[in-house]
Amino acid sequence: MTSCGSIPSGSTSSLQRLKRTKAAAARLAAAVFVFAVTAFAPTVEARADEGGSGYWLPGSFAWQAAVPSALGFTIDTAYYHATANTDPSLNVSRGSNVISGLYTSSNFLMVTPTYAMATPGIGGQLELSLTFQMGNYTAADAGTTTADSMTAMGDLSPAAAQKWVSGVHNFMVYAAGNVPVGSYDPSRLATTGLGRWAVDGGAGYTYFDEKPGVEFSAVLGLTYNFMNPSTAYQSGIDMHLDLSASKFLTDSVYAGVVGYIYNQVTGDTGSGATLGAFPSRVVGMGPQVGYNFSLGGRDVQMNARAYYEAAGTNRPQGWNAWLTFSIALNKSEN
Repeated sequence: MTSCGSIPSGSTSSLQRLKRTKAAAARLAAAVFVFAVTAFAPTVEARADEGGSGYWLPGSFAWQAAVPSALGFTIDTAYYHATANTDPSLNVSRGSNVISGLYTSSNFLMVTPTYAMATPGIGGQLELSLTFQMGNYTAADAGTTTADSMTAMGDLSPAAAQKWVSGVHNFMVYAAGNVPVGSYDPSRLATTGLGRWAVDGGAGYTYFDEKPGVEFSAVLGLTYNFMNPSTAYQSGIDMHLDLSASKFLTDSVYAGVVGYIYNQVTGDTGSGATLGAFPSRVVGMGPQVGYNFSLGGRDVQMNARAYYEAAGTNRPQGWNAWLTFSIALNKSEN
């Protein structure tokens, strides 16, 4: 990782600024924790996304989420698998279909080119990215009497992130969105596109101390979903918290845990929301392991992580796994 905007050392004023920064970081972490506990606590009237799934893929942020990328282009490749199901008696809306119970299986390949530039005018580092995805999505009702499968391109997801570094503290704000260009058919149970626009934004923090090799990351975000014109269904606002904690076991290998909390905080609207309001949330947690190395002088990062879900309400619940490979195209200065 390339650091930028770090605090200079060797002066009393720098030391004071560092102390103030650490205190501010501690207050920020406490505020994020309190806000998350309050926001994600069970409520009497939460809602479910259309079809029980939303734009944001829980677990998208993990290890060193707020640490700046290497300057220039980086190519991130991720393989994602998920298997999940709902209670067989639960009615779920999928496009123009309403079925009892839902089983889903996803296998997607996502490629994300990212360009990182130094932005001394506002400090820190600006990163721009665009995610392409293609894969297979399978859906079936509880008795598998109605089943469907689609292999096609998914939607595009552009994003921008601004990151700052202060010693071992890393801060980030980001904005992302869903561009509905993927395959979508409201008459089918399985589609690789959402059929609607969405915007997402939030803030993140990473504590990373190279000496003991300890890392902690937390990213909190909100998703606003626009009306699906094919179904007249507008999903409510989603809130998501992605977490990571790890420790280096050697100079290049680390291991730890990951987790997420996902909850919809406002109601669905539109004439297509025929099932009314019902609570929707899920929690995931599991292990992670990573390996960093150099390939032809270029920094490479590999990460494998899995999430086992619990506390799912009116949403498919199961497990998912990520395998990621990231390579910086510019050669490392080290």
